[in-house]
Amino acid sequence: MRFPSIPTIIRTFTLYNLTSLRSFSSPYRAIPASPTVRNLNWSMPTFPFLGSLFGSQQKRDMTDYPVKKNDDEWQAVLSPEQFRVIRQKGTEAPYTGEYDKHMPSEGTYECAACKAPLYRATHKFKSGCGWPAYFDSIPGAVTRHTDRTFGMERTEIVCSKCGGHLGHVFKGEGYPTPTDERHCVNSVSLRFTPEEKEA
Repeated sequence: MRFPSIPTIIRTFTLYNLTSLRSFSSPYRAIPASPTVRNLNWSMPTFPFLGSLFGSQQKRDMTDYPVKKNDDEWQAVLSPEQFRVIRQKGTEAPYTGEYDKHMPSEGTYECAACKAPLYRATHKFKSGCGWPAYFDSIPGAVTRHTDRTFGMERTEIVCSKCGGHLGHVFKGEGYPTPTDERHCVNSVSLRFTPEEKEA
């Protein structure tokens, strides 16, 4: 009798729980993708210790960016939750972030670690995924990397200035946006700056 591999068990368990969570917590049902694709694309939490055991994601030097700080320096300027998400590639719980339902008409979302501008308020849209969603970023502000944790391939997005983890980007989900992309970003990775009004 063959038993499923541990990565398969974890992936199945994760998708089952996320599917259950989405079924009662999301008021948005407009994603025209099959259940299998939708479940795989739904932003799954990244647990560094599980990723190191069961994933094949290449470990990148997070100091290979213009803003260079060691862990002690980052911990001095970030909260424990910011450090866990931004520097250790964690994920905040869905529907809990400050900017999930934040929909201003003007302003800029910046990197919470280095204050680099990342997204305009006009890039944001309602996706119902439980995290802030953007269809595009400020040119050059976000860098993409392949993330192969959990035995699947996703596209991680990081701040181009400090390498801080933002979240993941997904394509082809059918949202009525100019790019048909969803930058699924942790609120804790961001800080919002309103547009300054001229006197």
